[in-house]
Amino acid sequence: MGFIWFWLVAIMIVMYVLLDGFDLGVGILHPFIAKTEAERNISIRSIGPVWDGNEVWLLASGGTLYFAFPLLYASAFSGFYLALMVVLWLLIIRGASIELRSQIHIAVWRTFFDGMFCFSSALLAIFFGAALANVIRGVPLNADGYFFLPFWTDWLPGADPGILDWYTVLGGVIAFVALTLHGALYLAVKTEGDLQERARRIAQQAWIALMLLTAVSLPASIAVRKDTLDNYRAFPIAFAVPLIVVLALVGIIVFSRKGSDRKAFASSCVYLAVMLIGAAVGLYPRLLPSSNDPSMDITIEKALSSPHTLHVGLVWWCIGMLLALLYFTVVYRMFRGKVSASSEGYGH
Repeated sequence: MGFIWFWLVAIMIVMYVLLDGFDLGVGILHPFIAKTEAERNISIRSIGPVWDGNEVWLLASGGTLYFAFPLLYASAFSGFYLALMVVLWLLIIRGASIELRSQIHIAVWRTFFDGMFCFSSALLAIFFGAALANVIRGVPLNADGYFFLPFWTDWLPGADPGILDWYTVLGGVIAFVALTLHGALYLAVKTEGDLQERARRIAQQAWIALMLLTAVSLPASIAVRKDTLDNYRAFPIAFAVPLIVVLALVGIIVFSRKGSDRKAFASSCVYLAVMLIGAAVGLYPRLLPSSNDPSMDITIEKALSSPHTLHVGLVWWCIGMLLALLYFTVVYRMFRGKVSASSEGYGH
């Protein structure tokens, strides 16, 4: 059951990144890519019907961790308490910015909330990337499975690191660039005219940075954790992961240049999904590695709930996921197609 729940949680995190990822990307680009008020309205309307639903995957992932791996939930939410509070406030600011910008038709009001939308989206992307890098690098766990991390120490990964060091900053930058690219490709799918052309141009520029950062990420991970490739060596089929990442990157640039926006966006989804799956393969069966003593690692075996909890939870998880998939299918089908200045939704 531990294997099943590990990958169920991983799949939910992947779904969150794919769906809320383009929301964050649109937010990052919003004040820069849209040159007129009409274009800014189109930018907001492109995600208006779906952004809040996309965040359900983040809540569902946290809830699943709570009953499947309670030790991990308790340890992570305790050790990352300050960072999680920052993330919570950023989520609140972002949601409020989307909802409030159209309530008063005054330029300074809309400009302020456009800026807050961009600011919160950018920081969320960076924080999520840094959080994943913290998990890959490891944290200074004690015998009780708890830890404390300052924001930074000497900026070097080691036995007693901070939340920020050169590796976690790299993770944050990769996430920022990847989600900016993801959002630009989504806008290219949903818009037309000058806004669409700008989105394509930004996507092609961001692709260069993402390609370079991706090439750096693997040796950086190996430098931080020497056992990163152990599971890959044990199961050589896992080496398909970097191959698929390369093919996805190629697909993004080729399809974007051809104007095949949906295929370019699908390639971006593949890139993000496989990068996250690759990280999960490298971690398994660890859930949260220790940076100071491998015997302190929080593993599936240590953190797993009782068999009864897992079996009952699996039944309700399947029911909940079926309802969620039905909801997302209906919503995305209802709001498929291009967004225009006359579309109903946010921004009026």
